[in-house]
Amino acid sequence: MTLHPLTEQHWPAVQAIYAAGVGTGNATFETQVPAWPTWHASHLGHSRLVACNEQQQVVGWAALSPVSGRCVYGGVAEVSVYVAAEARGQGVGLLLLRALVQASESNGIWTLQAGILPENTASLALHAKAGFRVVGYRERLGQLHGVWRNVVLLERRSAVVGTAGADAPASAAAPTRI
Repeated sequence: MTLHPLTEQHWPAVQAIYAAGVGTGNATFETQVPAWPTWHASHLGHSRLVACNEQQQVVGWAALSPVSGRCVYGGVAEVSVYVAAEARGQGVGLLLLRALVQASESNGIWTLQAGILPENTASLALHAKAGFRVVGYRERLGQLHGVWRNVVLLERRSAVVGTAGADAPASAAAPTRI
């Protein structure tokens, strides 16, 4: 398995994998896969990856979306990871997610978050293996095909970016006790 930056050249394969995920009804609230320009505009320009098998076929992808346009959330991003059905259970998702964590930290991201439908137990397990923790549960967050769905909220805080002492001025490295 090899990882490459996700580019427009990969989009047909990425789009097909995404469409299959949408089709499960448990991967996203999306009901249609957007065209490349829309997808490209809604994801961060960095930290976009594809996993390719020995035949150089795309079997999975991962990318980050900003959680807000406000500058204070510039170091927080939402994770998307999708693996082709024929490649599931082979470690592709974990390889992608671990590489995505590394890429995000190289680009100043201190918090990764994910909202996962509770029925997607494979994705919940994958994120736990990659160091994500459950931080909440939102009931009836949105409707998918007319059915209210719940979402498990997960996050992973960087031990490298955004930690006291790692990138803070010396005067802000340790809190003062009063």
